[in-house]
Amino acid sequence: MPHKMTLTGSATGPLREYDRYVAFDMREKGSPSAPKGLKKSTFISYTVFVAKKAFNKTGLTKKSIMHEKILVQGEPTLDIPIDECPGEIGIICFQITVLPNKNDKKEAKQEVSQAQEEVAATKQEEKQDSVSQPIAKEEKKDAETVQLEEKQLPTQPKGTKDVVSFDDIIVPEAFLKTRPNPVKTEEVIEFVKRTGHLDKPLTIEKDSKVLKDGYRRYIVAKTVKMDKVPVVYA
Repeated sequence: MPHKMTLTGSATGPLREYDRYVAFDMREKGSPSAPKGLKKSTFISYTVFVAKKAFNKTGLTKKSIMHEKILVQGEPTLDIPIDECPGEIGIICFQITVLPNKNDKKEAKQEVSQAQEEVAATKQEEKQDSVSQPIAKEEKKDAETVQLEEKQLPTQPKGTKDVVSFDDIIVPEAFLKTRPNPVKTEEVIEFVKRTGHLDKPLTIEKDSKVLKDGYRRYIVAKTVKMDKVPVVYA
């Protein structure tokens, strides 16, 4: 029966591409203690081999694989040429998964807290206005109603300069060839469901409406079927 192995961590070297698969190096530290009389294990280096189709599904790139924490499940192999396997042990990958980043969860909590603070501040301002200007209350209400009807804009993320039709945005071919990290994308979708708007505006060119930054948020807006999206201009 083949041996099964599980590795966690980030790549320790650049991604290498071959005809039908990719390879990258990882390493794990041995156990801090060993049975009495035996030497302690130090770092063990591995070379992981992943089919291109399975790797592309993760959304990882040559750059992100050096920073994202991943989980690899597979079996050891001795059949890979030594020039393709610089690690001490070669691993044939059956499954590769991108693990959530603790910092991403922390940022999501901070975004929720910030949104709650903004709502509380808005309610406090409305309360103060109603106390300090009781006579002009009806006039102010009418003016705000007219202004709201003219704009017809929902609450938008901080920094938004404009709101444009989603269908007007042009996505460059370079973006279409990439696939954002699915875990982070799902977190932004959950943020939209909680707050009703994106976490940040998209960056586009003002005249051409070509997307310059924020492809993940573009995918989220498409997923939740937004008619209009917040933007800033490059």
